[in-house]
Amino acid sequence: MNGSPSSLSALRLGRSQPAASTHEASAERRYPLGLNATGILAALTLLLVVVSVLAAGAGALAIPPGEVLAILANKIGLGTGPSADSRALQYEMVLTGIRLPRVVLGILAGAGLSVAGALMQGLFRNPLADPALIGVSSGASFGASLMIVLGSLLPGFLASAFGSFSIAIAAFVAGLIVTWIVYRIATHGAQTSVTTMLLAGIALNALCGAGTGTLILFSNDNQLRDLTFWSLGSLGAATWTTVLVVAPLTILAIALTPRMARALNAMLLGESEAQALGIHTERLKKSVIVLSALAVGATTAVTGLIGFVGLVVPHLIRLSFGPDHRLLLPASALLGATLLVAADVLSRTLIAPSEIPIGILTALAGAPFFLWLLLRSQGGAWGGSTRGGGARGSASGGKGGLTDA
Repeated sequence: MNGSPSSLSALRLGRSQPAASTHEASAERRYPLGLNATGILAALTLLLVVVSVLAAGAGALAIPPGEVLAILANKIGLGTGPSADSRALQYEMVLTGIRLPRVVLGILAGAGLSVAGALMQGLFRNPLADPALIGVSSGASFGASLMIVLGSLLPGFLASAFGSFSIAIAAFVAGLIVTWIVYRIATHGAQTSVTTMLLAGIALNALCGAGTGTLILFSNDNQLRDLTFWSLGSLGAATWTTVLVVAPLTILAIALTPRMARALNAMLLGESEAQALGIHTERLKKSVIVLSALAVGATTAVTGLIGFVGLVVPHLIRLSFGPDHRLLLPASALLGATLLVAADVLSRTLIAPSEIPIGILTALAGAPFFLWLLLRSQGGAWGGSTRGGGARGSASGGKGGLTDA
């Protein structure tokens, strides 16, 4: 793409446009069901609330949605006060002590992974990109494996200091270290090569995978079971403490991403075109990497590996509503949170009282979509003709793929 006025209008970069271009941009804002961007976000928010209430009530002890809402209202001071009924007290104990932390962690994890995926797809300008490309997931997996297998060798004071969070801390730190190595390899002087970052990420992913495999080889039966369960992902470790650990980093990453929406829109035209529009591309790359690493690292450290959410959700939003990151980023967060909460309900109810690791369910749903996406990408360019309302003709064609422009 050559950065023509019509292309810039399609991306709605906030520059002053002629009346004709403004009219074209307005036409592109027509989404399915006649909703505008605000309506879409409101609908996704409502969907998340409904799914969350139903998820909080689902389980061995079924809690009616009305009871869920009544308990929540009492907790925030809007209800009639706590009930003396034994059944209501049981509902409250289960809801506040077990179900709600799990639902909230699912919301944070789904939103964080999806936003990170949207950021990576925007940076690499490729719908097949996901947060694992920068090595944070494989690094976290290696760190967790290292702690599970060799954690008993830690000095006593360290073991007591870290406590039950030793695996999460090791996973988070290792994920950030691997991401930093990938970034440093890809950076020469003041320039960061996106292609080199991709290749370095592939190499570091393989290296971390080899390290994890070696640790598995020398693990005992109990350690192997822990490694397997961690690698498949679960929200079973959710407590209010883990929520408070994950929430600050994830919320920070999600809250800062809208500031990058216009810059990511410009990046769809190519890096050189974005620079011509006044975008500081090197700063953008660094911001995307840091925020993605924080969101994915914090989530993975607590939940284990949950695949395909960061790939599928952003692209599903892009197919439906177009590539404008001003809508894509918040919509991805809302839909990702909804889907992960729904997947968690299935994981703990399908074969109750046993639990299916949530990573299995996301892979079962995400892998076929990924294969369809691969087949579809052979017939259209990055950002090109999609069947969703606002996607048609927005930022289509051009310099797709993992290039440095």
